[in-house]
Amino acid sequence: KGMSAGGRVLEYTSMKPSIPMKGGDTIPFHSLFGDIEFKNVDFRYPTRPDQKILSNFSIKIPAGQMVALVGSSGGGKSTIAALVERFYDCDSGQITLDGKNLKSLDPSWLRGRAIGYISQEPVLFANSILENIRYGRPSATNEEVIEAAKAANAHTFISWFPSGYSTVLGERGVTLSGGQRQRIAIARAIVKQPSILILDEATSALDAESEKIVQEALDNVCKGKTVLVIAHRLSTIRHANMIAVISGGKVVETGTHDQLKNKKEG
Repeated sequence: KGMSAGGRVLEYTSMKPSIPMKGGDTIPFHSLFGDIEFKNVDFRYPTRPDQKILSNFSIKIPAGQMVALVGSSGGGKSTIAALVERFYDCDSGQITLDGKNLKSLDPSWLRGRAIGYISQEPVLFANSILENIRYGRPSATNEEVIEAAKAANAHTFISWFPSGYSTVLGERGVTLSGGQRQRIAIARAIVKQPSILILDEATSALDAESEKIVQEALDNVCKGKTVLVIAHRLSTIRHANMIAVISGGKVVETGTHDQLKNKKEG
């Protein structure tokens, strides 16, 4: 049993990643605007080479603005987020950040410093709340962690625990409610101080009351950043500067919340 289980682990550890973890350019923090552009991007997942996910896909996400992607499941929205973080490289076309091709940038810097990612199901570790938030930026001080928690509307409920920030969470944060887990994840993104934020269905798994509290926290963290929002519902992204409707790997419609709503009603 040990040999067969270990063999699987060794198989993965000896694999050579197709995208290197380190190496490439970085953009100094003071001159990073966060301007993202997809230019005629084609993409297929390596495991499904016969299925085209994005086809001649182009979109511009201007620095400091919120652009939302909506559409049915399987349209390619989450793939776009994965390509921005460079978990995959596009087959043709190019993706640029501040005019620099993503392939020329250091992936560790891109994911560790430039981009903050908040998903529908945040991953929390069986460690203290303090360390779970600090995971966003390991060099952050305790004071910076607490400030981030306050900005994420998490400080009050953390203070209710007898051990406060030293409270050890269960595996994957099972001791917290969905809304509380999400606010820990937002605090983690805030302490990282990224220039770009990706929100992937960040409130879709929450009840109405939790969604309101989490949305307030997201509004705090989004100020002055380039934000890419992935959502199913138009109602959750009414504050976006632009909404792009994605279907079949292409942008089929763009506009503000009101413009698209009027088109729908018309």
